[in-house]
Amino acid sequence: MNIQINNRQSTIGNRQSESGFSLTEVLIAIGLLAVGMLFVAGAFPVSIHFTAVATERTIAPIVADEAFAKLRIYFNDSNLNGLSNTSQGIAIGIPAAEFAYPSTPIPANEVYSKKYWWYPLFRRTNLTGNDVQVTIFVSRKVGMASQYLTDVNPTYPDYYDANRPDAIAVGVSGPVGGYELTIDTSINASAKTYISDGCTIVDDATGQIYRVLERYLPPNDNVIKLDRPWRPDLTPPQNAADNVWVVPPPVNSGRYPCIGVYQKVISF
Repeated sequence: MNIQINNRQSTIGNRQSESGFSLTEVLIAIGLLAVGMLFVAGAFPVSIHFTAVATERTIAPIVADEAFAKLRIYFNDSNLNGLSNTSQGIAIGIPAAEFAYPSTPIPANEVYSKKYWWYPLFRRTNLTGNDVQVTIFVSRKVGMASQYLTDVNPTYPDYYDANRPDAIAVGVSGPVGGYELTIDTSINASAKTYISDGCTIVDDATGQIYRVLERYLPPNDNVIKLDRPWRPDLTPPQNAADNVWVVPPPVNSGRYPCIGVYQKVISF
């Protein structure tokens, strides 16, 4: 009799120890797992973005070094006759394929499939010598079929026909020593869209490089804020109106293509 009672008690105890999870516990576990998966999924786009940025920051100086080397091949002082102490974009005499990176042989009809491109500016630092300040804009091609701005004039204020990104001159004005510039839209109303937050611009007269921290919202969307004072070497409070060089985004896109701006003084 005692043996039967002990067996029954043992069976009941085993059944109680083998009881499963409740529905509430399962729902809590699923909720915690879902939250964790959301954090993991959100980390992938961020990691991809920073990987792309790191890759471009590694490639950009390599592209610039190759550009400086090519300019030594294609240019000499006779090619730069008439060059003044203001920046000028000179691309005459250089085949289109030479502006692309990497410099690997490719059929002519596939040249514009390359992702990275560069554009040079030249500015004499000494009008009596051969020293020239060369500025290289290194840019990515945003899309295979993207078209870029090549010219700004009153007749064709939005003239896109280039298959690669190039630097163009945009008129600006602002007080010397100030941090704000006003983009000139009197000739081209779209000019304000060529300079956006995060852009890098180069002063035409001095060759100085500025970072655009912000382009204000309407109605002041033609005013930009710089990362440092505008032409601090001049005496304020005079107002300096001139051009700055920038690589605008492709047509129908707001993505800024320029990934780096590099300068070097070369004696041709």
